[in-house]
Amino acid sequence: MKYMLIMRVTDEALEASKSQDFEEIINAMGAFNESMIKAGVMLAGEGLSDAKEGFVVDFAADKPIVTDGPYGETHELFNGFWIIQTSSKEEAAEWASRAPLGPGSKLEVRRVTDESDFEVFSDNEYIQKEAGWREEQAAKSQEN
Repeated sequence: MKYMLIMRVTDEALEASKSQDFEEIINAMGAFNESMIKAGVMLAGEGLSDAKEGFVVDFAADKPIVTDGPYGETHELFNGFWIIQTSSKEEAAEWASRAPLGPGSKLEVRRVTDESDFEVFSDNEYIQKEAGWREEQAAKSQEN
């Protein structure tokens, strides 16, 4: 099963990080990532730039509205993510609990859906195409 670990922080966590050596933070995250890679569970993971650089596309109107960041409260934003593959929800929780995060930080853990979630629609054209697209993307990532 694939899970997405979504890193969220509060203003408290952001303030606390200012007093930490940034190289120590990088080293702790690097060691965590390396442990997941060596265990064969990490499929992807990235940090995200400041919300000030982002934007939101809101589909509430007939024509989508693009709003530049920053947007939302700090606790509503996420700063990075990992995609992991584990044998169970419990194993995903175990890996999430090992993340080198401090007070004011949270990881939201969500299962990534797969084709088994849509078996009732297995004859749908786009459900069938999805399998091919995943294979194409996997092949491209192997090339890089």
